[in-house]
Amino acid sequence: MAPLTIKPEEEKRLKGMGFLNNKGTDEFSARILTVNGRVTTEQMKAIQEAAEKYGNGIVGLTSRMTFEVQGIPADKAEAFQAEIAKAGLVTGGTGSKVRPVVSCKGTICQYGQIDTFALSEKIHETFYLGWHDVLLPHKFKIAVGGCPNNCVKPDLNDLAVIGQTVVEVDEDECNGCKTCAALASCPMGALSRDDEGTIQLDESKCNNCGRCVHLGNDGKMDVCPFGAMQPKLRGGYKIYIGGRWGKWVTRGMAIDKVFKTEEEVLAVIEKAILLFREQGKTGERFAQTIERIGFENVQAQLLSDDILSRKQAILEAKLHLTGGAKC
Repeated sequence: MAPLTIKPEEEKRLKGMGFLNNKGTDEFSARILTVNGRVTTEQMKAIQEAAEKYGNGIVGLTSRMTFEVQGIPADKAEAFQAEIAKAGLVTGGTGSKVRPVVSCKGTICQYGQIDTFALSEKIHETFYLGWHDVLLPHKFKIAVGGCPNNCVKPDLNDLAVIGQTVVEVDEDECNGCKTCAALASCPMGALSRDDEGTIQLDESKCNNCGRCVHLGNDGKMDVCPFGAMQPKLRGGYKIYIGGRWGKWVTRGMAIDKVFKTEEEVLAVIEKAILLFREQGKTGERFAQTIERIGFENVQAQLLSDDILSRKQAILEAKLHLTGGAKC
């Protein structure tokens, strides 16, 4: 393959715009962002037309739900951006910053516990767009999962939000049915019977998936006909921190709390990014920061508001001028 002839500073500028070099060529792939993986049919047409006009006609999909249009000459980057902008599309998603948010389709999925689309859009607007110029030690990936099925692999991100339904047993309503629908519905083995046949819940095994109190399309409880299984909290949020995927894999650890509101979730995300910027070492991922200073320490800071008193100083500090992200 022929070597890249474009000057390094020009390649760096293009990468900052969301254009990644195609190996062995002077051409680039334009990374087109989506918000939680959704685009309209009109935007799809715009991507197709721009790929044919400025690229080689090939469009790829990334693991973070973005489109990459291949084969764009360096001198056509700005023209490509202007073309897709007509459809409300932009390129980007590179660098040691908050990255575009990924979410599952929990909003319309039968197992979804939360409105994943609405929450991921708020996170995208607040932290990807709103904090776009905030430099971090490395990339910071956020994912939203609608339930503990984890289809979008949220806990392999720096920070994950997963929908939760916290349940409880009303033993007075349990009739000790010989065939218990709630017991049969639990995929975790968290439900059992006592000697009298009454349902018991082992909270240490329960992952708050809500299957035992699933609401049917008619809005009624469709698992236990007597209402012995009750949702104590529907539409809650579990937050995991320190996940990553790549050469080194780390599964995120759960903060020891189920959050009740989107506002609480957004506050924790804000504090996590501030903590990473202030206490992370340039070049390390959030997982490494947590490992180095301790999960209990990080969790305590995220459950406190102390770091918010330093917010402006943290954001204005000249830190991580050259971060660890390579793409």
